[in-house]
Amino acid sequence: MKRLFIKMTCKDDLLSNYNYEIPEELIAQKPVENRQDSRLFVVNRKTQKFYHRKFSDITEYFSTGDCLIINITKVVPSRLLGRKKSGGKVEVLFLDPCQKDEYYKVLIKPFISVGKKAYFENGYECEIMSKTESGETIVRFNKSGILKFLQEHGIMPLPPYIKRKGGLARELSDFDRERYQTIYAKTLGAIATPTAGLHFTENILKTFKEKGINIATLTLHVGWGTFKSITAAELKNHNMLPEKFTIDKTNAEIINLAINNNKRIAAVGTTSVRALESAAGKVGFSKNDKTFIKDCSEETSIFIYPGYKFKIINTLVTNLHLPKSTPLIMASAFSSREIMLKAYKEAVKEKYRFFSYGDSMLIL
Repeated sequence: MKRLFIKMTCKDDLLSNYNYEIPEELIAQKPVENRQDSRLFVVNRKTQKFYHRKFSDITEYFSTGDCLIINITKVVPSRLLGRKKSGGKVEVLFLDPCQKDEYYKVLIKPFISVGKKAYFENGYECEIMSKTESGETIVRFNKSGILKFLQEHGIMPLPPYIKRKGGLARELSDFDRERYQTIYAKTLGAIATPTAGLHFTENILKTFKEKGINIATLTLHVGWGTFKSITAAELKNHNMLPEKFTIDKTNAEIINLAINNNKRIAAVGTTSVRALESAAGKVGFSKNDKTFIKDCSEETSIFIYPGYKFKIINTLVTNLHLPKSTPLIMASAFSSREIMLKAYKEAVKEKYRFFSYGDSMLIL
């Protein structure tokens, strides 16, 4: 299966050209009751035609020997609600919740001055040590066992457009712990879920396997870099924050087999794409005009935007993303900005549900 190369135009480098209008009522606040009942917006890049399906139909686009690649990172409930000394509310989001150092990088709101403290359940408290130029706050806790504490008392780090004000965050905590997590999540470390995987069910994965489609796994711990807003007017000036990823030898071989046999190589989510394309750049090797990968455990800061030549994937499963966001820009690099913005305009017209808890897109 050949890979399409999308040439870059001068307009493709401008962040302002990745904007679109979306009515607030189309921003999903909860997922559909059954994961597989999400809608599936299918984009055919060659014909530039669109099709409206259900996610449960996705297996129809795959054949024996194809490869589906999923990110098995697991989201840590890394958001803590606490109090300032004055009694005012404070919210802390851990950016690397699995680290074992006494100092943690966090995002904290509202602003707390260096030297002040925030207080949480079970006697936990943190002191504000410093602020970084990129917006993080460095804090030090008075107790160890932060990861266990987060698993017991933390709240899932939902994006701000999913409204959980007042007591709603705690009221829906158990619900979000289940639904803001893929069914195949395994390795703790993410602070956001790879949303493209939220639609998969055991039955869908079973159908893939019964059809002879190989499922490969990798891990990229989704961090602040994936959802941090782009501030540069030109995409070439945006720097992604690093995220850790791992692809082991067994799964690299599964992927390479499909590449060698000219099969469909479908990445589930932009995070899987970043891991695969980073591996190709770091440990990739060429044979018969094809790029293959080896096992790899690294950090990546790759930012994929139009003009990028994809080395591994030829199919993308993704969600409907925020305007001017890095996932939307990657999808535009894979399809073309014009096709993607046209598709999003139709998705709005057809009242698809957008963003993390919204519907899915398959780009062929």
